[in-house]
This record gives sequence, structure tokens and C-alpha cells, in this order.
Amino acid sequence: MNEFFRKFSHKTSELVGTSWAFILACLIIVIWAVTGPMFNYSDTWQLVINTGTTIITFLMVFLIQNTQNRDAKAIHLKLDELIKATRGASNTMIDLDKLSDEQLKELETEYKRICDIEDEVRNNGERHPLDKVMESAKQSVKDTSMK
Repeated sequence: MNEFFRKFSHKTSELVGTSWAFILACLIIVIWAVTGPMFNYSDTWQLVINTGTTIITFLMVFLIQNTQNRDAKAIHLKLDELIKATRGASNTMIDLDKLSDEQLKELETEYKRICDIEDEVRNNGERHPLDKVMESAKQSVKDTSMK
């Protein structure tokens, strides 16, 4: 079932992301608007477009979310591989998605501070400056999960 949904989501995202899909959606709206006088702008006439757009929007939310989740995971894995393969990079950055918002904010503040420092500290055989922050954050996550 998951594989079917993945393929369906991917194909649907490709199709609805085209200019033809947008043109089709605009055409449907124009046809609906033009038919208004034929149906005396009745409640049923209005209900058709409201129901149709609501159903489509509701279903598209799940399809888009599935596609975005997969894309984000793929990007994270690619970045993890780059971090792992880059000499001098801190491998502790690979688990950032497991940190809390507060820990990410702390890391962002520290990273900005480090970026303001000259690069001479890096790559001289010394420990990476972010290692301390990441180790503290990981320990905090472990402590929290143990409770």
C-alpha cells in the first residue's frame, strides 16, 4: 500500500505541477462561471464548485505532504553524506533533525558566533567548535528520553 501511495503521490505531483494542470483548472472555473446564468446562480450551482474545490484541496494536502516529506528526507540524506565525506566537518551535525526547537536555536546562535570568528581555528587538528554544543544537545535528548 505504501509503495502504491508513493508512486501515486509522485506521479500526481508531477502532473498537477504542470502549466497544463493550471490551464485546466482555470478552464473549469471559466466553464463554471459561464454556466451560472443557465442555472440562475442557484445554490446547487455554487455547491458544485465549492464541493469540488474542497475535495480536491483536501486530497492534495496529503499528496503534497507525502511528496515534501520524501523530498526533505532525500535532501537530509544527501547532506548527511556530504557531511560524512567532508574532511574537517563535524559528523555530529547529521542528527540535527532529532533536536528540539530550543536546541536548534542554541545551535543556530553558536553557529552564527562561529561564523564571525576567523577560520584559523578550524582544520588545525583541533576539535570542531560545534562538537561541544552538539554533544550537550544529544545528552539533553538522551536525558529527556530516559524519563
